[in-house]
Amino acid sequence: MTLKQIWQAAMLCVAMVSFEGYAMAEGKTAVDMVVHGRYVVTMDGAQDVIENGAVAVKDGAIVAVGTDADIASAYDAAESISGENRVLMPGFVNGHTHTAMVLFRGMADDLALMTWLQEYIFPMEGRYVDPAFIEVGSELACWEMIQGGTTSFVDMYFYPEVIAGVVDRCGLRAVIAAPMIDFPSPGFKGWDDSFAAGVKFVEDWQGKHARITPALAPHAPYTVSKEHLAQVAAKAKELGAPISIHIAEDKAELKTVGDKYGITSVELMQEVGMTDVTTVAAHVVWPTESDMKTLAASKVGAIHNPTSNLKTAAGIAPIPAMLAAGVKVGLGTDGAASNNDLDMWEELRLAALLHKGAGGDPTVVPARAALNMATKGGAEAVGLGEVTGSLEAGKRADMIQVSLDSLRLSPLYDVMSQLVYAAGARDVVTTIVDGKVLMADGKVLTVDKDALRAKVKAVADKIRADLDAKKQ
Repeated sequence: MTLKQIWQAAMLCVAMVSFEGYAMAEGKTAVDMVVHGRYVVTMDGAQDVIENGAVAVKDGAIVAVGTDADIASAYDAAESISGENRVLMPGFVNGHTHTAMVLFRGMADDLALMTWLQEYIFPMEGRYVDPAFIEVGSELACWEMIQGGTTSFVDMYFYPEVIAGVVDRCGLRAVIAAPMIDFPSPGFKGWDDSFAAGVKFVEDWQGKHARITPALAPHAPYTVSKEHLAQVAAKAKELGAPISIHIAEDKAELKTVGDKYGITSVELMQEVGMTDVTTVAAHVVWPTESDMKTLAASKVGAIHNPTSNLKTAAGIAPIPAMLAAGVKVGLGTDGAASNNDLDMWEELRLAALLHKGAGGDPTVVPARAALNMATKGGAEAVGLGEVTGSLEAGKRADMIQVSLDSLRLSPLYDVMSQLVYAAGARDVVTTIVDGKVLMADGKVLTVDKDALRAKVKAVADKIRADLDAKKQ
């Protein structure tokens, strides 16, 4: 065969391959990514579980959800993520955190809430909390949440602009709320400057970042006056910004609010206009029946923090009654100083088990209801229901893959039951937010783990020395 004949034959092969590729792609829609799952748990309320399913993603949004065959016939993906022996599901929505407090993890445990706050947390915050502390703590918290399958969270802590910068880099989605309090706190002399700084943060970040929603955060009814709560509600309405606040967390708060105003904390929210604004109400451990009706008819979402509430002996929130009343309920970890981690799998399981034992009824908060609070219901509770929380066309591509490889997860009869009662953070292998892979094969890609470990140790060494001196 001559060189010319060899060249002609080679060109014919190239042409045939090109034509075959064209034929395969013809009639298909090009997408950035297709993510597969042996089981796809959609949480969309219609077809909750799809066997041998997939999700097509383009420009950070979910384009389609269906079987492998349906997605393969309609979409041509630049990247494909295998779903062999994996569950593909929405990422968790952690409805209440104080991210940088992870640096206080284990610092002061087994104490009553007010003792813990007033004798340990507030003094140590005054001593250590600055932008550098916040950056290290927020990065550690983001690494932990990515590793455990949390894709969205609501935060309330100091220097929110620093937290926002960390969230931008690590890739998570967040509602970041600027703290406001009546007495001196890190960076502030009191109410006036903390309120002004909070408003400025919202104005600086509102509409500027696809994954970050700025919010206002009056700490609680026992640390912020009624007049100032009304001021926040009015400003939130003016700005169209959400609010994050601690509400009805323990009996000490109920007594303080009752003695001062003669009403409950939820009634106080209603009087100041906060129930007319998208408000993330953390804890809500002690609502009355009337409070629950008020919450159900409002724009307030209640965030259940079972681990933190048990650890501080704040009580057990009446979640079955709240759900029955129509209250929007999500799950949260609270800060890692009172938990002591940011593991939503623990909250998920505890939320399903706690109320069965407390109420003597094994049918309350079944697996699907608990999983809903951690995903779609949680997103609705924090004002992100149209953005995330379920695998549906049009929502952002925030999802995780859970490996079923461990023998601990065998046998498998019911996927949702297995996720709630048997799986855990160690089984999460892929975390995706806005169509970007933040963790692959169990390795977080957006945080330098070794560098972070060194930074955390440097802060912890200082705190440890302070605690040792305090004991002497």
